[in-house]
Amino acid sequence: MNRRKLPGFLNTPVRPQVSSGLSELGFKPFFQQQMADAADGAAPARITAIHRSQFDLISADGPLTCPAIDGAAVGDWLLLDPETGLSTAILKRASLFRRRAPGTGRETQLIAANIDTLFIVTSCNHDFNIARLERFLALANEANTTPVIILTKADLTDDPDSYRTQAQSLQPGLVAETIDATNAAEVNRLRAWCGLGETVALAGSSGVGKSTLANTLAGGGLMQTGAIREDDSKGRHTTSHRQMLRLPGAGWLIDTPGMRELQISDAQDGIDMVFQDLTDIAAHCRFRDCQHESEPGCAIQAAAKAGQLDTARIARWQKLRSEDAFNAQSPSERRAAGKALGKVIKQAKRIKRKK
Repeated sequence: MNRRKLPGFLNTPVRPQVSSGLSELGFKPFFQQQMADAADGAAPARITAIHRSQFDLISADGPLTCPAIDGAAVGDWLLLDPETGLSTAILKRASLFRRRAPGTGRETQLIAANIDTLFIVTSCNHDFNIARLERFLALANEANTTPVIILTKADLTDDPDSYRTQAQSLQPGLVAETIDATNAAEVNRLRAWCGLGETVALAGSSGVGKSTLANTLAGGGLMQTGAIREDDSKGRHTTSHRQMLRLPGAGWLIDTPGMRELQISDAQDGIDMVFQDLTDIAAHCRFRDCQHESEPGCAIQAAAKAGQLDTARIARWQKLRSEDAFNAQSPSERRAAGKALGKVIKQAKRIKRKK
């Protein structure tokens, strides 16, 4: 499992006791340690669904609701005032899966919080896309959650093992499972990640079988499912919002709407984990700020010329690094970079005309 250590007090050996009721909801010592600073009587409750004006919650005493507050995600733990029932704080997260919101703005979209394992769901057909899987992996790594690639529709291909081999090669130690999402016996292999008190989230494109997988894990009709187009294997959104669901006798499952657009931002560590082989080689470049293009002493280009690296993989790595750096810039930094690039282009044109 590729779990990174969390910073700060999570790594302390102190392990406060957690009540069995809260423990089954995913309330772990990491959250209990934060209760020392909570107001007297404040009670923790976890967000299971977010609506426009209110949250659905689950607590040790059962389900309840409270008015919505800004900056919260499904899976978050809130502290509730014992007298008013209003949220007074969001507990520090153990993990947060998020992406840059679609469009040209700089907003961040919170997908789910306090996930133990992210099932990245794709299928053994047209949806299988190495570049998109690498994006999911980078975001999962940055979120501090364990990624597992789930390859559905394995029953509809003659060679599911080739898909699994490609998927597992994307990151050291990565686990990939090929399954028929409608087959309970095959889906049962995933229950190792769905134990009591554990939280698993499903993420992937529309039509890959996330809702079918959720239904099979839960033992029946939790989610609506839909058909896909045969010519390109694309499907419609059958999950319209994020919600956290209890798996019978096991942990929690967060299903999410289909995500085809995944912009990378502030995810350099996550990218480095996916492309660890390249980052290790890049450490031997002559210049610390090497862009791995035409600089002398570039270890990446030398390895590519020697046939040790796949040039397509290098290109995908460069694209993600560039996108991450660009999206992390402020609007003023983007304008300045654009002006600088424009000057370089104009100067190159003048030089070309003189020749």
